[in-house]
Amino acid sequence: MLRPIECYRLLRYDSGMDTPLASQPPSLLDQLLTPVGDCLTPEVALHLVDLHASADVQARLEILADKSTEGQLSDEERTEYAAAVAAIEFISVLQAKARRLLHQTQA
Repeated sequence: MLRPIECYRLLRYDSGMDTPLASQPPSLLDQLLTPVGDCLTPEVALHLVDLHASADVQARLEILADKSTEGQLSDEERTEYAAAVAAIEFISVLQAKARRLLHQTQA
């Protein structure tokens, strides 16, 4: 069974932070992807929102996250983990734009 990419676990986001993401200005990535979000159709948005990592990918990400937290990543693993985190951020921004579109079309 496929599970959603648990970005908050991989990035070790502290949910007790007193600066909610919604109150922060849009990131550069968010701004770069705005034109892509503007091209989304409801059908494509549904597919984006439903993207999940395979069990193998999720397991690998969890291993890398744990090793990163422990400061035990090799140089190769650090590169792999950095690429994965960047991809997760990219996907997360697109998914947020897709959810926003779906919410607007349901209203």
